[in-house]
Amino acid sequence: MRLVLQLVARLLLIVLLCLGAATLWATFDAYRSVDRATAASAQRVAQALQALYWRELLLRSSRAREHLLPVPDWRTLETMKLISPGVCVEFQPAAAFEKPLCGQSEGLGKAPPRWFAAIVPTFLGSHAEVIRPVSPRAASAGTVVATPDGAAAVSLAWEYILNVIDVALLMAAAIALLASLAIAHALAPARTIVTALQRMARGQYRTKLPRFRSMELAMIGSAVGELGDRLEEATEQRAALTRRLIEIRDDERRALARELHDEFGQNLSAILAFANTIETASTKDNSTGIAQDARMISQATHHLMASLRDALKRLRNPLPEELGLEVSLVNLVDSWRSQSAARPTIQLDLRGDLTDISGPAATTAYRVAQECLTNALRHGVAREISLRVERRAGEHDALLIRVEDDGGGDAARVAQSAGFGLTGIRERVTAAGGSLSILPARGGLSVAATIPLAA
Repeated sequence: MRLVLQLVARLLLIVLLCLGAATLWATFDAYRSVDRATAASAQRVAQALQALYWRELLLRSSRAREHLLPVPDWRTLETMKLISPGVCVEFQPAAAFEKPLCGQSEGLGKAPPRWFAAIVPTFLGSHAEVIRPVSPRAASAGTVVATPDGAAAVSLAWEYILNVIDVALLMAAAIALLASLAIAHALAPARTIVTALQRMARGQYRTKLPRFRSMELAMIGSAVGELGDRLEEATEQRAALTRRLIEIRDDERRALARELHDEFGQNLSAILAFANTIETASTKDNSTGIAQDARMISQATHHLMASLRDALKRLRNPLPEELGLEVSLVNLVDSWRSQSAARPTIQLDLRGDLTDISGPAATTAYRVAQECLTNALRHGVAREISLRVERRAGEHDALLIRVEDDGGGDAARVAQSAGFGLTGIRERVTAAGGSLSILPARGGLSVAATIPLAA
């Protein structure tokens, strides 16, 4: 899951939790506001009755104090204004058949749903009545008892939630949207960093990154840039060392070829001459056994000399340095074709202008073709081998060498092989800045090498 979506999901969860907490607090506050309204109503009515009490006491001094209140005019519209909606007030001791005086509870809001009306009193509890004395100095003046209406309290809580929830939802949606946009904008440079890392994985190590405003992203970008520079330097150093090793190895091959030609070749020629002399002398003396032994020595010597010539061909200076890449490839294919008529068919396909290709690129291309043809002929049972060399001109001037055969084989096993031949051409191609791939082909294997000519 993308990091932006994870952060947005967490933000939405936080917003929903905050919205739920705000709803619970609003419900609690609205429900308990009835208790505050009840206490306030009892206080206001008690103060109004206290004024009536002292007035009646002054005007009707002949009456007993406990009979001064309530007077008929205390149940007036002015007293009704002192009582909050959903609260009923009565005077104690109450007169016969006297009903409580209740505040206007109509229009408190929509009727709450049944589940809300059942849950709120269960969790928040019921409301207690509030008792206030009419006069603290005259206990006989009576008391005011205010009783809240539970249904009105639930209605007030529900109405409060309906009034608040719309605004809260809009604010939550706005916060979530703006915060999501801010998060997406803040993490947008991460895509640039990932793209740079992907280019580095493909070999484009020196990738410039823009300057980021965030300090953390700027540090990451700087680290990625330094890593790319170091990888580029390490790659260049490795390529230089590989080229030097290849040069040293080629020098050793040429020296070995000279030694084999000068020493081993001369000795074989001498052995062959001695064997021929012995065979001729034995024939004159009618020594059949000695003559036969001499002929066997001559045959073994011819075989060794043929093997030596084949080894010298592989060890000597590559033909591209002398004849050019195109002619050397034609000679390579012709030499394999001429060795035996029973060998598989070798098709050579040359495309593009190969005349000006020389130096390490031509040598590497020739060695790749030589090694791949050798492996296909010696280790496979192919009936047809295709060698294709193509020059792809343009912005990325490169040489493509592809050898395919129908001799079967496991591409994965061959690619993981640690043989000297494949290891050598892989090192050569890497040193030239190219790439080598071994993939399954129709009925066999396909070895492809790309060598940049600008390297």
